[in-house]
Amino acid sequence: MMRTLPRTSRILWSALVAVVACCLLAGVSAREPGAAAQQPGAQAPQQPSDLSTTISSDQSGAPPRFAIPDFIALSNDPDTVDAAKTISKVLWDDIEFEREFALIPRDIIATIPPATSINDVPLDRWREVNADGVLVGTVQKSDNGIRVEMRLISMRTRQTAFGPRVYTGAATSKRLFAHSISDDIHQQQRALTGVARSKLTFNSDRDGDRVDGTVESRGVKEIYIADYDGENQRRVTTQRTLTMNSTWSPDARSIAYASYRRGTPQIFISNIYQGTLDEVTKVGSGQNVLPVWSPDGKQIAFASTRDGNFEIYVANRDGSNPRRLTNHPGADITPTWSPSGTQIAFTSDRTGTPQIYLVGSDGLGLRQVTHESYADRVTWSPAPYNELAFASRTGPGFDIKILELATGTVRQLTFGEGSNESPAFSANGRHIAFTSTRAGRTQIFTMARDGKDVRQVTRVGSNYQPDWSR
Repeated sequence: MMRTLPRTSRILWSALVAVVACCLLAGVSAREPGAAAQQPGAQAPQQPSDLSTTISSDQSGAPPRFAIPDFIALSNDPDTVDAAKTISKVLWDDIEFEREFALIPRDIIATIPPATSINDVPLDRWREVNADGVLVGTVQKSDNGIRVEMRLISMRTRQTAFGPRVYTGAATSKRLFAHSISDDIHQQQRALTGVARSKLTFNSDRDGDRVDGTVESRGVKEIYIADYDGENQRRVTTQRTLTMNSTWSPDARSIAYASYRRGTPQIFISNIYQGTLDEVTKVGSGQNVLPVWSPDGKQIAFASTRDGNFEIYVANRDGSNPRRLTNHPGADITPTWSPSGTQIAFTSDRTGTPQIYLVGSDGLGLRQVTHESYADRVTWSPAPYNELAFASRTGPGFDIKILELATGTVRQLTFGEGSNESPAFSANGRHIAFTSTRAGRTQIFTMARDGKDVRQVTRVGSNYQPDWSR
């Protein structure tokens, strides 16, 4: 066992159990006007629009300025009016989060006369406030919920640059409509995979439950999921016990985690769409913790004491063919895969203090890559970046740092505002979720990969070990 582990690693030695409830996520379909409608909740193929041009700024090197006025409610019923306002607000926040476009402030938007239809947008007024593009949309009731139509208009050509695009789904999915539009715009305008539809998973003690059947009174930690911005936080496990180390599968349909369900910590997989539970490791194989998926989702790396102390192992998704990758009297924990699946980074105290090491997925080519006073909780960035984020002791607490593997350069992202740990990259590598005590109790935050734009995601209870869906 490591000496004086940070908060996130100390949780490894706590008792925990989990059974995951089925957690179905609502769907929104997107199509071009006139295309065949999808069944409710189905995901339509994201076909390119017939009209597609890239909007640029009139000022050299500046990001284009977009205006996002309230979407137009085509009927006056409360549900449609509320959906139109919600979609506009969430879409503004989603696009602002990626920082690819400069957005016309909401107070200026309020001074422009609203359009009454998608075809009578006051383009001259938008040009007066130096908009390069205007994103307009309508919302109306449909047989299966609501129908949203969107188009992005270029001020330079006064023509549609993207769209028209139609989205249909349940009225309760109004936030998902906005997330879908944001991701589509970033893909079309910037060839960027946005994170608006991505999810976070983490564990939390917010319910105040106590573990059943134990002599010692211990608080329950259950697994939760949430939208990337912290909305729609939902409890996934419901067994009044402790859970930890939850990680998303590459297809975002399953969550692997560690549990004391069988007495000693073992690894389980919750298939959240099917509502089923798979046992990856079994009682008698030592303590098994910290599961992490291979990029293709076929294997899981984890830390295990099955041969004595903690070492790094790799097994198939179903637990078959376990292979030991490390072999040292020191403790080897917190594995993370490279995007190619050919290497694994992990934490080891084999030199006295915890440091980050790399090893091939075949167990060869071991090398140390950090020389900090204390480094732990490593995570590998997605392509095209080739970076490792980790928690480093910088005093009484920890801060998030990033190691650029190509150059060996280390840059620090947080600077002593609370203790900052457990970094997790978004799928596009542009954002990091992490835990911090800067607000008092341990909470989940996100920030850009340059350390800017820090946002608090959770506020209830204490929340630990985030992971970001792909």
